[in-house]
Amino acid sequence: MNEAELKKLLKKTQAAAAAKPKKNKTYDSTLDATRPAQSQEEEAATSDALELFQQMKKREF
Repeated sequence: MNEAELKKLLKKTQAAAAAKPKKNKTYDSTLDATRPAQSQEEEAATSDALELFQQMKKREF
C-alpha cells in the first residue's frame, strides 16, 4: 500500500469517526442528571462497544 492510499484511507476513517453520534440513548431523563459527565475517550469506547454489539447481533453463530 503506498502513501497516497494510506492517506486516503486515513481521511475516510477520520470522517466516519467524526460522523458518529456522541449521545447515548436514554429512556428516562432523570438518569442523565445522576450520571457523571463522560470524557471523550469514554464516549468513544462506549460507542465502539455499542457498534460492535450491533454488528454481532446481525451475525449468526
